[in-house]
Amino acid sequence: MSGGFRSRSAGRRQQQAPKSEGKSGQQSGQRAAAKKPPKSTLKSGRPASIGDAPREAAFEVVLRVARDGAYANLTLPGILRDRKIKGRDAAFATELTYGTLRALGVLDAVIAENSSRELDRIAPEVLAALRLGAYQLLYTRVEDHAAVDTSVRLVQAAGQEQAKGFTNGVLRAIGRTPAQEWLEKLAPKEELAALAFAYAHPEWIARSFQEALGAQAGELEDALRVDSERPVVHLVARPGEISAEELALITGGEEGKYSPYAVYLSEGDPGQLQPVRDGLAAVQDEGSQLIARALTEVPVDDDQGRWLDLCAGPGGKAALIGAIAGIDGAALDAVEVSPHRAELIAKTVRDLPVTVHTADGRDPGLEPGFDRVLVDAPCSGLGALRRRPEARWTKTEDDIPELNKLQSELLASAVELTKPGGVIVYSTCSPDVRETRGIVEKQLAQGNVEELDARKWAMEDVGEGPSVQMWPHRHGTDAMFFAVLRKTPQDGIR
Repeated sequence: MSGGFRSRSAGRRQQQAPKSEGKSGQQSGQRAAAKKPPKSTLKSGRPASIGDAPREAAFEVVLRVARDGAYANLTLPGILRDRKIKGRDAAFATELTYGTLRALGVLDAVIAENSSRELDRIAPEVLAALRLGAYQLLYTRVEDHAAVDTSVRLVQAAGQEQAKGFTNGVLRAIGRTPAQEWLEKLAPKEELAALAFAYAHPEWIARSFQEALGAQAGELEDALRVDSERPVVHLVARPGEISAEELALITGGEEGKYSPYAVYLSEGDPGQLQPVRDGLAAVQDEGSQLIARALTEVPVDDDQGRWLDLCAGPGGKAALIGAIAGIDGAALDAVEVSPHRAELIAKTVRDLPVTVHTADGRDPGLEPGFDRVLVDAPCSGLGALRRRPEARWTKTEDDIPELNKLQSELLASAVELTKPGGVIVYSTCSPDVRETRGIVEKQLAQGNVEELDARKWAMEDVGEGPSVQMWPHRHGTDAMFFAVLRKTPQDGIR
């Protein structure tokens, strides 16, 4: 079935769901407008238990994300650990949580079609339970009665007793129609918008991917499909401390395809692995590893070992570059504007030749003349949507112009800090061309840098070059981008 909806037997659910009462009639619209948005009944604390730990955990995370702006990838692991939810239960909770959040736009469209109330008039706890229930009905093989009954009980446990009947009615209405029919009924007419809807992406993100794919735009469906799949965990083995082969043997993982430091971990909590606890390894996307490695391997004449990470948070690339610097006899300066994040980076690199500076990368106050500079610029994060399931629905296209300004200023600062003949690696965790080639081309127009072919330091099939664009559907990495620039001599200075 398209869009990841589950298959249903042909003889089931022939009756169409009723039309939304709240969408018809001027009178009902006036009644809705007169009501104030409902308040949450769970300002803090945990709902009463329904005897179903995985669904309770998923419900809390979905609620916190919508109500409090929490991050699912940070909230769920803590809940699972605190409540000792393990094994199949943990896997089920993760599937329900991340799946619901990834499919949020589609779920809301289906719920709205079957609700007598506008979504913004539904209490947060009720809407969270509806989303969780609808996800089970449309995207999983959970029995209908289980999806409906547990969602109703979650509503009750959350203090929304009066909404039990409403929740039951909406979910039963959704369940009367096969999942694929909902997709076809509610899909936009325009081709790109319909494809985005089918794979649970906002249209503007699908358009961004299409433009980034360029001549390979026929891969867009694959890109959107894989972008909604849960990624394999990538570990990085710290150079000089442990090899990827050793790390794979210890963890039961598989050595990576592209980075000599990468190990793939198919299951389990990486934070509980002994090499990770001991600082010998960390969680890091293989694409990020390739970018950090590229900075250290691009030839630089008379390399004095002055390396710089201009946007070091959260510290993964700084740690890998710092480990390589230690082997090569170099030293890394790492710049981070947030004092809190700078402290975290300092802890991560405490035994490496890395000096952390709390400063704005646009004016860090450092002496120019660096041999190698990394600009891992703040970006929209469109390349890592798999790891932040709710992000596709919280990000907006309006954020990009401001990000572009910051990206350009950071790259310009990096060029100023680099010695003539030195190299700058510009990278983003976004494939959006406004954040990638657009920024690089702007800097090239200044005439103070030349672009090298970055594909030499990456895997195959990364675009037409000279920059590199990775993709989840091609490489299993995040959709990382990087370009390699060399500062040209100016005014006879070499």
